[in-house]
Amino acid sequence: MSEPTWAGHPRGLATLFFTEMWERFSYYGMRAILVLAMVAAVDSGNPGLGLSVTEATAIYGMYNAAVYLAALPGGWIADRLIGQQRAVFWGGCIIAAGHFSMALNWPPLFFVGLILIALGTGLLKPNISALVGQLYRDDVGARRDAGFSLFYMGINIGAFAGQLLCGFLGEKIGWHWGFGAAGVFMVLGLIQYRIFGAHLGKAGLHPARSGDAAHDRTVHRRGWGVVAVFLAGLVTLTLLALSGVLSIDAVRVAQGTGIAIVLIATAYFGYVLLAGGLSRDEQRKVGVIAVFFVAAAIFWSGFDQAGSSLNLFAQTHTDRSVFGWEMPASWLQAVNPLFIILLSPFFAALWINLGRRNLDPSLPVKMSLGLVQMGLGFLVLYVAAGFVVQGDKVAPTWLILTYLLHTTGELCLSPVGLSAVTKLAPARYVGQMLGTWFTASALGNLIAGLAAGHLADETSVAQMPDRFLLIFLTTAGAGLLLWLASPYIRRWMGNLR
Repeated sequence: MSEPTWAGHPRGLATLFFTEMWERFSYYGMRAILVLAMVAAVDSGNPGLGLSVTEATAIYGMYNAAVYLAALPGGWIADRLIGQQRAVFWGGCIIAAGHFSMALNWPPLFFVGLILIALGTGLLKPNISALVGQLYRDDVGARRDAGFSLFYMGINIGAFAGQLLCGFLGEKIGWHWGFGAAGVFMVLGLIQYRIFGAHLGKAGLHPARSGDAAHDRTVHRRGWGVVAVFLAGLVTLTLLALSGVLSIDAVRVAQGTGIAIVLIATAYFGYVLLAGGLSRDEQRKVGVIAVFFVAAAIFWSGFDQAGSSLNLFAQTHTDRSVFGWEMPASWLQAVNPLFIILLSPFFAALWINLGRRNLDPSLPVKMSLGLVQMGLGFLVLYVAAGFVVQGDKVAPTWLILTYLLHTTGELCLSPVGLSAVTKLAPARYVGQMLGTWFTASALGNLIAGLAAGHLADETSVAQMPDRFLLIFLTTAGAGLLLWLASPYIRRWMGNLR
């Protein structure tokens, strides 16, 4: 009897597709209104936390960075202690608890909720992707690629729908309604996951085992000990902060975290290059990964302005009136996943067709194109900000055009960069090098949060055009430098393209 399939793929793919779709619904739905809720006045018609823009955007940057950084221990916990299937389920439970904590409309629980969502996403996100790969363990051809394409379609459908519904509820009814809806849909995803989880079979059901029972028990015991110590420390710090014993300056913490990430990344690449036992060819390829790390951090520092400074730009400086009804500002966040859904097939076909004609750009050139398009998006906003300085509100088309350029830039840089790391990394460092890619995203998100505090500062609107212009010059300039260096980088890459 043949294996049951879903659209020609393992039935387990449908289980993971809908789990990830609802998880991304909750994640992006909450994120679309996060900064807006933090800066809303406590005595307004829709009461928020009343934080300054600088504080709110710094917290937003730290939260996003924590999500990416948590993916590293999340993968380790699944591999060593509980397996991917349990990691996905318990990660989803922690995420839902975080959303419901934020929905209770009590400031201390709001921040506890952010911590829970970051921890839960770190458990769920890397491991659900690993499960997709395990469903195709014996299939490395086009069927596997098509399966991942379907899976990523679910991500963007969830992100699109979540930002529309949670954005509407949060802005038009109450912020806690938007956060609560995110939790409800995460629970729906978990229910679906439990009902149809049998379709996953043995994929990721158990943690990795060495074959030595005594050694495995030792690893298991020590692993849980590390987890317990970490959680105890995190709970202690959280309680001290919430009680006022420990004073936390969000901006300084974000700045310090960013500096720490830069130092750790520099030390790590330096160690691998100088003391990692690599051949000359491997050293060159790791050097390329380091260059791509910097390029990715710069890209995400611009891209992730979407949920912070650009969201506030949409709320304050954009005319959102549609036939007399004011559209929620957060709805413009849904433009990116919509463009991803529409444009991904085009870009996939474009690279294939260019490759057939020997015109496919090299990896560094594609990444440079991503950075240049990111910069052009901010050049559009530089022009729009000129009207804002004159006291006008601008049409949503300015932001839509910016998001279009950012999306095409993302499609040039993000999947290409991830693929490049897997190709370039020495075999014994693949997992760690993939970790550096997530670390670059974390660093970019931190920078984005810190920069957004200046971009969206309503006390210095007159400086807004110059600040958008500076981001254009920085990101597009980095793209131009990467393009100029691409012939040398290609030589370091050897025969990889």
